[in-house]
Amino acid sequence: MREINRPDDSTIGPVAGLGGVSSSSSCCYTPPCPDQVLENVLENVLHFLTCRRDRNAASLVCKAWYRAEALTRSDLFIGNCYAVSLARATNRFKRVKSVVIKGKPRFADFGLTPPNWGANSTRWISGLAESYPWLEKIHLKRMSVTDYDLEIVSKSFPFLKELTLVCCEAFGTSGLALLAANCRQLRVLDLFEDDVNDDEEDWISCFPENGTCLESLSFECIDFPVNFSALEKLLARSPNFKKLRVNRFVSIDQLHRLMVRAPQLTHLGTGSFSPPEVWQPFEQDLDYRAAFVACKSLVCLSGFREIAPMFLPSISPACANLTSLNFSFANINAEELRSVICHCHNLQTFWVLDTIRDEGLQAVSSTCKDLRELRVFPLDAREDSEGFVSEVGLLAISEGCRKLRSILYFCQRMTNAAVIAMSKNCPDLVVFRLCIMGRHRPDHITNEPMDEGFGAIVMNCKKLTRLAVSGLLTDKAFEYIGQYGKLVRTLSVAFAGDTDMALKYVLEGCPKLLKLEVRDCPCGDSVLRAGLNHFYNMRFLWMSACRLTLPACRQIAREMPHLVVEAFTGGIEPVDDKDEFVDTVYLYRSLDGPRTDAPEHVRIL
Repeated sequence: MREINRPDDSTIGPVAGLGGVSSSSSCCYTPPCPDQVLENVLENVLHFLTCRRDRNAASLVCKAWYRAEALTRSDLFIGNCYAVSLARATNRFKRVKSVVIKGKPRFADFGLTPPNWGANSTRWISGLAESYPWLEKIHLKRMSVTDYDLEIVSKSFPFLKELTLVCCEAFGTSGLALLAANCRQLRVLDLFEDDVNDDEEDWISCFPENGTCLESLSFECIDFPVNFSALEKLLARSPNFKKLRVNRFVSIDQLHRLMVRAPQLTHLGTGSFSPPEVWQPFEQDLDYRAAFVACKSLVCLSGFREIAPMFLPSISPACANLTSLNFSFANINAEELRSVICHCHNLQTFWVLDTIRDEGLQAVSSTCKDLRELRVFPLDAREDSEGFVSEVGLLAISEGCRKLRSILYFCQRMTNAAVIAMSKNCPDLVVFRLCIMGRHRPDHITNEPMDEGFGAIVMNCKKLTRLAVSGLLTDKAFEYIGQYGKLVRTLSVAFAGDTDMALKYVLEGCPKLLKLEVRDCPCGDSVLRAGLNHFYNMRFLWMSACRLTLPACRQIAREMPHLVVEAFTGGIEPVDDKDEFVDTVYLYRSLDGPRTDAPEHVRIL
C-alpha cells in the first residue's frame, strides 16, 4: 500500500477523549435542585425530537432549552461549510455521533462555479478528529476530499460505521485502500457521483481477511475496473451485506456470480448489465432469471449502464417486490419497458430516461398506482433537441399515480392544461420540478405563457416545498407563487419573468424560502434591494446571467455584514472594478464572516 504524501502545513492535533461528568464522593446526600430536575426531564424528552427543524425551533425557546438541545443533539447537519466555523459547531455540540457537511453550491454540478472554488474538507476532518473521535457517521457532499483526508478518517475514528461521499473529488484508490484496511467497524462505504483517481491500488483487497461488518458498498461512479475476484471474496466473508452497487466494468455474468454469493441483497446496482466484450459460449447458459428469483429480499434495482435489452426480462421475477427502480442510464424504449414495468405493482420510486416516450409513461401510469417519486431525464439535454416526452405523458402520470409526492420532468413541450390536471390529481405533491428545455417556450397548443399551470400547482398543492419553473413565464406566475407558495423552501428559476417584480413577489410572499436559484432572467439590482429584509432568513441566493451590477452587490455587502457576497465569472478571470455587470453572484449568510480560502478569481465583496 503506497504512503500518502502529507501536506507540510497540516498536522493532526491530539485526539480528545469522550468527556464524562465527574463527581466527588461525599458522606452527605444532597438532593438535586428543582432546576436540575427540570433540565434532566427536558433532556430526556428532547432525545425523542429527531427532526432538525424541530430541534432548531426548540433551541430558541429559552437558554435552558438551548443548552439542553445542544447536549442531546447527536446528528450535526451543516448545509454550507462556510456558514459556520468548525470551532463554533464543536463548542456548542459535545455529543455528536453523525455529521453531514455540504460544500459547493448545487450549480457546481453544472460547471457554473470556477475551478478550485473551495470546500476543502481537510480542516473539517482534522477538527472532527479532535472533537469527536467517537464519530460513527460522516457524510460529505460536493467537497474536495484528498487521500490525506481519508487517511485521517481511517486513523482517527475507530468507531466509524458509515462514510458517504457524494459529488466529491480529489481522492483516489490509495485513500480508499486506507479506509478499507483501518476502519474495522465500517458498515457503509458509499461513493455517489464522485471523481475518483486511479492510483492503481487494489483497494477491494484491503478489507479485513477474517470477516467484515460491511452492509453497503457502492462504487458505481468509479470509472475503471476493480479486482473482481477480491470483490467476490469480500462478499462471501461479509454475511451482513444488504446493499451492493457495482460499476460498469462488472459484466452480467460477473453480476450473476455476485448474486449467487449474496441472495440476501436488498439493494443492487447492476453495473453494465451487458455481456463482456469476449463472451464465452458457456456463459450463455447462465440462468440470470433464477438468480433474481433467489434474491427474494430485493427491493431496489439501479445501474443498467450499457444495457443489453435481451437481458432485461431476467429481472422480472424480482419486480413484484421492488419499491425503487432506476433506469436513468438505460436507453430503452416503451416496448422494452413494458415487459418489466407490468410486474412492478409496488413501485414507489422510479427514475428513467425519456426514451420510453409518452407510451412508456402511460404503462407506468396503468401499473404503478403507489408511485411516490418520478424522475424523467433527457437523453439529449441540448435546448434544440426534439425530446421524447410531452404533456401526454405528464397527464397520464397524474391520472394514474395519484399518490405522487415528487416529480422531476424534462420535456420540450408542455401545456397549461396538463400541469393544471396534475395539480388537481396529485394535491399531495411536495416537489414539482418541470424543466421545459429551451428558452421561453409557451403552451405549445394555445401559445399562451405557462403562468396558469404553475399558478395551479402552488394553489392546489398545499404541501409544496420545492418548485422549479421554466418555459414562457410572465410576472403573473411569480405573483401566484408569492401569494400561494407559503411553504416553498427551494425555488429554481430559469429563463423566466418580465421584470424585477417577478422575484420581488417571491421574496415578499414566501416566508419559508431558504434557497433561491436564478439563471438567465431579466432581473437586476432592485431585486437585491428588495431582499434586504429576507436574506438573513435564507440559506443562499444564487443569480447568474442576470443584470446585476458590481456597485449594487457592494452595497448589499456593506448593509448586511453577516452576509457573504461572492462575485465571479464562469471562467478563471476575476471580477474587476472596471466591470459594470457581474456574471454570477453567490450570496449566503455566515456566522463567522467571509472565508479565507477563496481563489483569486472569486471576489468577496
